[in-house]
Amino acid sequence: MWIRNSKKSSLVKFDDLPPSQKGRKFEIQGQGLRQFAGLSRDDDPLDPFELARYANLLVVRLEEIEALSDESREHLLGIGKDSWSGGAASHKLPDGRKLIILNPTHGKNRHAATLMEEVSHVFLGHKPSRLAIETVDKDGKVNARDYNHSIEEEAYGTGAAALIPYSALKRMVNEGKTIQQIAEHFRVSRALVEFRIKISRLWDLYASKVFSG
Repeated sequence: MWIRNSKKSSLVKFDDLPPSQKGRKFEIQGQGLRQFAGLSRDDDPLDPFELARYANLLVVRLEEIEALSDESREHLLGIGKDSWSGGAASHKLPDGRKLIILNPTHGKNRHAATLMEEVSHVFLGHKPSRLAIETVDKDGKVNARDYNHSIEEEAYGTGAAALIPYSALKRMVNEGKTIQQIAEHFRVSRALVEFRIKISRLWDLYASKVFSG
């Protein structure tokens, strides 16, 4: 069975899609991004830094930002370094580009998912999601506004599918490849591979191939 990709004129084989409806949607959108990047094989690694140029994104590291206090910089690069991976400026630059700041203490593989999420926002035509504090309840819990969970989920899910296509992932799992080996092949983090295996409902297969031996 084949499904037409509405974003492109290509056809997608049903067996190459995840079992869940949401997963299939993200997979088709992710394949559209891979086609835009000019990748022909499902196991070709995708370079999100290259794709970011076409999304009109300017990617910089935190140390390149001058208008930041020493105290804030020290916190973000010190005890707070594991609490953030990247962020997008709320206003565009004069030349129309959107500024993306990546955590310099994280490796390029870990940056891949962060950057692909921002690329997906652009290609999916999402309205920027803004996180702001509205109230703090009696328990100290922050209530935010202007945060659209479904949009963020779609952008992350689509970006993850573009980086690690389901068809290639399933084939590698069947071949007994480990999470580390798959991560090295696609140049992404181990955490993203594990996420893709679980969200694609391949964990039982992975466990039987890797742990049983």
